[in-house]
Amino acid sequence: MPRYFLQLAYNGAAYHGWQVQNNAHTVQAELNKKIGLLLGEEINLVGCGRTDTGVNARDFYAHLDTNESIRQTYDINDFLYRLNKFLPPDIVVFRLKLVPDSYHARFDAISRTYRYYISRKKNPFMPDLSYQYTRQLDVETMQKAAAILIDYYDFTSFSKRRSQTKTNNCTISEAVWEEKNDLLIFTITADRFLRNMVRAIVGTLLEIGRGRLTVEDISKIIEAKNRNKAGFSVPAHALFLELIVYPYSIF
Repeated sequence: MPRYFLQLAYNGAAYHGWQVQNNAHTVQAELNKKIGLLLGEEINLVGCGRTDTGVNARDFYAHLDTNESIRQTYDINDFLYRLNKFLPPDIVVFRLKLVPDSYHARFDAISRTYRYYISRKKNPFMPDLSYQYTRQLDVETMQKAAAILIDYYDFTSFSKRRSQTKTNNCTISEAVWEEKNDLLIFTITADRFLRNMVRAIVGTLLEIGRGRLTVEDISKIIEAKNRNKAGFSVPAHALFLELIVYPYSIF
């Protein structure tokens, strides 16, 4: 069957994450339904990963296999136009392309980048897209602690309890803080992420920034392999999946 890659984005506020779940509204389920209605067949998209409830994605990829080539029924641009008119306003598909059958949205992705946005001052225009955290923070100390993450692989201490993953190992290649006006932005890149991992890391780094934990504590927390040792999980609405990288060019 022909295989297509989609590039899309979504605001996760109304969804219980990407992955299809029983009795829950998810991004994957919404796309499966709308694309299936347009093509007249059952569709099961495969995403580049899973985002938790409320998390957003600016750059997300998925692939689908169809019984017939979309091109036999639609012009690609016409299909995209019809699909986006059909989808709710919080989901958009940017591009669609026929790819080799061997291309896989999840297993071929070599890195994923997330960003977490924190408003340092009360901002009436950003409450839904950033975490308003006005307490004093030592950003330099937070930066030092973030750099230590790259030296480790087992992030059990930042994983949601009772996760069904076979391993909690991740290779982090970037973990940095950046200040832009009143925004504090945490960027982290890795080959894979665990459930709740980024939000737990950010919460722990905020505890370090407030002086409740030290830079040295980050190593102790990771080595403990115990979620109870880490800090709180920050709210999901300020977390964005920003970039997916593949070893080949899709579009």
